[in-house]
Amino acid sequence: MTMIPTTSVTLGSSHEEEEVEEELLSLMMDNDVAPPTTTTTTTSSSFTPDQEKQIINDLIHVSGSNAKPGDLFYLLSNRWYMEWLRYTGQDSDENSTVSTVCRPGQIDNHHLVIGGSDSYGDDLELLKTLQEGHDYVLVSQDVWKILYDWYKGGPALPRKMISQGVANKTLLVEVYPLCLQLIDARDDKQYAIRISKKATVRDLYNQVSVLLKLDEEKFRIWDYFNKKKSSVLAVADQDLEDANLQMDQDILVEVEQHLWPSGLGLDSTGNGLALVPVEPARSSITIAGGPTQSNGYSSGYISNFYEGNALGSPLTGAEDGYNLSKMAKGDRGGLSGLQNLGNTCFMNSSIQCLVHTPSLVEYFLHDYSAEINKQNPIGMQGELAIAFGELLRKLWSSGRAPIAPREFKTKLARFAPQFSGYNQHDSHELLAFLLDGLHEDLNRVKFKPYIEIKDATGRPDEEVADECWEIHKARNDSVIVDVCQGQYKSTLVCPVCGKVSVTFDPFMYLSLPLPSTVTRSMTITVFYGDGSALPMPYIVTVPKHGLYKDLFQALGTACCLNSDELLLLAEVYDHGIFRYLVNPLEQLFTIKDEEHIVAYRLPKKQEGFTRLEIVHESKENGVRKRLGTPLVTFIAEAAQKSEDVQNAVQMVLSPLLKVKVCHPSNCIHTSMEDGFASENDIDGLFNAGNSGCRLRNQSVDKMELDQLSNGMDSFILSLTDEKGMHCSSIENDFHFRQDQFMRVILDWSDREYGMYNISFLEDLPVVHKTTTKKIRSEAISLFSCLEAFLKEEPLGPDDMWYCPTCKEHRQATKKLDLWRLPEILVVHLKRFSYSRYLKNKLDTFVNFPTHNLDLRNYVKSNVAARSHTYELYAISNHYGGLGGGHYSAYAKLSKENRWYHFDDSHVSSINEDEIKTSAAYVLFYQRVQEKRVDESSQVHSSSG
Repeated sequence: MTMIPTTSVTLGSSHEEEEVEEELLSLMMDNDVAPPTTTTTTTSSSFTPDQEKQIINDLIHVSGSNAKPGDLFYLLSNRWYMEWLRYTGQDSDENSTVSTVCRPGQIDNHHLVIGGSDSYGDDLELLKTLQEGHDYVLVSQDVWKILYDWYKGGPALPRKMISQGVANKTLLVEVYPLCLQLIDARDDKQYAIRISKKATVRDLYNQVSVLLKLDEEKFRIWDYFNKKKSSVLAVADQDLEDANLQMDQDILVEVEQHLWPSGLGLDSTGNGLALVPVEPARSSITIAGGPTQSNGYSSGYISNFYEGNALGSPLTGAEDGYNLSKMAKGDRGGLSGLQNLGNTCFMNSSIQCLVHTPSLVEYFLHDYSAEINKQNPIGMQGELAIAFGELLRKLWSSGRAPIAPREFKTKLARFAPQFSGYNQHDSHELLAFLLDGLHEDLNRVKFKPYIEIKDATGRPDEEVADECWEIHKARNDSVIVDVCQGQYKSTLVCPVCGKVSVTFDPFMYLSLPLPSTVTRSMTITVFYGDGSALPMPYIVTVPKHGLYKDLFQALGTACCLNSDELLLLAEVYDHGIFRYLVNPLEQLFTIKDEEHIVAYRLPKKQEGFTRLEIVHESKENGVRKRLGTPLVTFIAEAAQKSEDVQNAVQMVLSPLLKVKVCHPSNCIHTSMEDGFASENDIDGLFNAGNSGCRLRNQSVDKMELDQLSNGMDSFILSLTDEKGMHCSSIENDFHFRQDQFMRVILDWSDREYGMYNISFLEDLPVVHKTTTKKIRSEAISLFSCLEAFLKEEPLGPDDMWYCPTCKEHRQATKKLDLWRLPEILVVHLKRFSYSRYLKNKLDTFVNFPTHNLDLRNYVKSNVAARSHTYELYAISNHYGGLGGGHYSAYAKLSKENRWYHFDDSHVSSINEDEIKTSAAYVLFYQRVQEKRVDESSQVHSSSG
């Protein structure tokens, strides 16, 4: 049991507070979390930030280890949660320098729901584009209860945890339950039904029965996808997900009993009866090669196959309308789009690239039943391969009607729960899963032998490479290995003893980094903590994908920072300091173009000093409001009187005095445009030193300051807390306690407005002002990406190599070389980068060859091999930013020698010279076969 530190607080007096307190204490004890040893309440002042942190973290640990299906979790605004993390000292970027942070206000989840702050009720609908970790976080019911007791607010957004997957069960919170559009066939009236996708068909009947006030045996429900009757939902215990129901699709309720034969639907006991087929079709074309009749239901299709019978294929599916019999006569196919089932463009893009891979098309359009491996313990019993093969055959049937990949998505969710639901995902991550999953389902090796790998020391690379490849093929032998897998050489060198370790490993694709040659201009306004000069904006150039330390160095050089000074950077938001930017290793993309960033020049030596933050306020029409930019300076910790604070404020404001201090012949009048001196004025101020004007930019010395302030009233200052809600006036006899940080509010009256030019503190420039003029980013070649991938580099400190000679982990150097290339070369451009809090996308244009990609200079094998020249045939594209982006695909029909754009349901032709864009994400190349090798009749192809 974890003990919370002792604290002394005031008890609430109301009966309601006592009940809340008892509930909280009971909740903490139930979860083996001990409350403070003194009597407390659960009001906002009950616990210190450290105590709040420990209570919540203990509950998070307990709920995480005991989670089970059916548990309630709550959505919590990520914006609010980040404020709470800062308040409780759990944001490492800030708590090292900021000792006092604002306590969050009430929980505010309104921006997560449709209708925002105008939304009320218990059944609130979430916005469709929310992302976990960006818009919201998920907390357990116990955590929500405590946070709500402490902070109030809302609205509460509970969601249930469900279990996903078949072999490896995964617990997920169903943030977006299945939403179905129910149509009553009697009057065409529509209703929205929200129900878990793990609910059963019987649960759906129960909900409709209550909604329409009907007996369950008096109506039936049709799968009405695309407003076409597909099948009656009649398997009572079947999950709605397994029934292939999709988000926002239609279902149809028919009530009149004479509309269907007796005995169909759900009987009074709720037992599942036969599915209702819609227009059964016959065809002589099946994967297994025999005649069959389809009932329009893909589960039977799979079960028949396992029973050893002819494999039935739904040939005229009600939802798709494809026809394989026409394709057998040589009609053109491959031009069908894929319907978007709700943020499934990532899946559609990857599928279109794979189904336009010539070797895979030939394979899956023929009989591959003998290669289905249902014994593979790490496979999917052949279900994924069958679902993919069925979808490929639909897409290669004649006609251009879009296909709805509902069955495939259902299988995908069963075996890869990470792709379930309706969130956007990464097309490359899906592609990697599909290639690996198809390989395991089609692995010709039913029982993988154990083969011990011999030491490579002293043997020729060719011998070791061939041996490793044969061992790999002895355990992994499928059409995917035949056409998609290559081999690379990995060399590790110990930096201490020089031990060299060489291994040869297979690869399915190449993930190439994008060399960062792009720079970024940033505007930062520098303030002088000693009041020696006016604030000055500086434009610096830094690496676009650099770190904070790059900005610190560039800005320090630009402003001529002295060796005994440092720069304290901060983001200013709503006339207050929102955060300090102190972690030199944080990535620069966390600073957005539209933000306002300032830097304070302060002394390096800060021991024995208190940092003073000055926030400006004024009163207009009886309402107090913040204004300007906060100022930061230091005062000696030994100084504890109000006059010490007054003097510090007076010093830092001195550059703003409305006084001209320069020789009459060289007096400079600055023009205030947008609150800052124009460039000419600034240049004049800096260059005026040679002609007698002060470099201090109109600041005044101590004697002049004393003369100006002689007889003046003191500033109206108030000591405030983190949020500025609690203030205490700093009177002449005021003594403050020693601390490392102090925040005061300066009240601007007519006197201050008359003496100081506050415009220098207003209208901060943004980091970068975007223009309507489009500038194409600097291009890099695909070869430079490949060279960056293959270059020698040291391993990271978290990826140390165990040296068998030193018997210790060493930070070895690693070098990769291509050794064996596959027939189909998949190249993944690593456009996405990740940090602790954010993801970022690189929009750099990569110039890649469409024809004659010659890799002979990058292949280190000396053995005579087939051609190392490739031709592009497909591209998976990603447009826009993360979360709100979109995927599409370009694919080439080789028989037509023509490119097409596959954008979900929409398919259109495109010129070859238009396919090169900065959206290219995954490239698909096919080996250009040598003329002496005729492989036109082969289904499989060995790697070269």
